[in-house]
Amino acid sequence: MKDILKLGVILLIITSISGVVLGFTNNLTLPYIQRQAQEANNLARQEVLPGANEFEKVDIDIQSSLVKEIYKGLNGNDVVGYTIKTTPKGYSGEIEVIVGIGIDGTIHGVNIGNHSETPGLGAKASEEEFKGQYKNKKANENIEVIKSGIPKEDEVISIAGATITSQAVTDGVNESIRIFNEVLK
Repeated sequence: MKDILKLGVILLIITSISGVVLGFTNNLTLPYIQRQAQEANNLARQEVLPGANEFEKVDIDIQSSLVKEIYKGLNGNDVVGYTIKTTPKGYSGEIEVIVGIGIDGTIHGVNIGNHSETPGLGAKASEEEFKGQYKNKKANENIEVIKSGIPKEDEVISIAGATITSQAVTDGVNESIRIFNEVLK
């Protein structure tokens, strides 16, 4: 009985020390991790709205469960467009979709952030071949997903074998278009 108690106390001391060290390390590295995440988000915004050199968060009440954040893209004092981050549900979970819409109502780019889509299938959504289809489309009507053929102005071709992911990304883009037209214009 004494041996079990002794081992239990030793284990308690070891786990307590480990917990304190992990907590200290977490507090020490948290600002660096947050700064890197902010820099990655700024790069993603810059990628989808290249005319902007500065981004300012837009704090408005949006009635949308998909929209996570909106930033106004500025070039000096001029508003060049908006970046809208949505998180539609894909095949394996949420997909982070950042859409840049210029003040002229044109989609300047789409970036796919964090996702857990199937490698080799749904993960192809982050490849330029797919996300590049949205570039230069007008943000005045919803975009549709087609499986094959030649896409019209308001259509994109889905990723073969990943129709759910393709539709989810398009849902995120369409929600961004809706927010742009109804709230930001």
